[in-house]
Amino acid sequence: MLSRFALSYERICRTALMVFIVNVAMIAHTLLGVLIFGFFPSIGAAHTTYRTWLLCEDRAWTVRNTWSCFHKAWKQDIRSANAFGWPLLCLWALLIFDYWVVNWHDAGGRIGVAVSGALVVLMAVLGIFTLLSWVLRANFEESGLWIAKTTIQMVVARPLCSLMSAVLFALLVWVWYTWPGVLVVFGLSVPALLSCMVVFSYAKLPGMDIHNISAGVSTPSHMTEGR
Repeated sequence: MLSRFALSYERICRTALMVFIVNVAMIAHTLLGVLIFGFFPSIGAAHTTYRTWLLCEDRAWTVRNTWSCFHKAWKQDIRSANAFGWPLLCLWALLIFDYWVVNWHDAGGRIGVAVSGALVVLMAVLGIFTLLSWVLRANFEESGLWIAKTTIQMVVARPLCSLMSAVLFALLVWVWYTWPGVLVVFGLSVPALLSCMVVFSYAKLPGMDIHNISAGVSTPSHMTEGR
């Protein structure tokens, strides 16, 4: 029993260290890309790193393993991640601006309330879409349009996956609010890990399904082994 506890504790410590290293790598590579060119590739590289780790038989990664995987993925994904991330950011900016206009200006009484509610729902759906889309990008070597269409289908067709993503992210926001140090130490690395774990466990995604991996099902050739 003591040996099992020791092994579990070691795994938790190794995982926490990996999450911290990914966060440091995200900050360093975002600065390396002069912020505007480095942020979205860092998001993509974090998801690729966690996908690779989840599919690895030996998850006892060292700092070097984590950093090397992240850096390789970041270099390979600079153009593609920016081409996907900036339109997504513009969509978020549009919805937030519309929500601001409706709620802090005279938007027409009941109609304004209805529009405000609709915008909240859209932002919630877009939030789930955002969390899942980066995981799909890490798993499939496809165009951004294909990723967007497939993610929308998955949000609808995999309600448990969508629900778990929303619940875990809400819980994470509460943790950030309650203990701000968690956000400082682990940053955006945590939501990337949680999203990958949810998809791995509940999405039944080809090439990234815990049940198929356990059964030894091979990964189709059109799927990435890490960007």
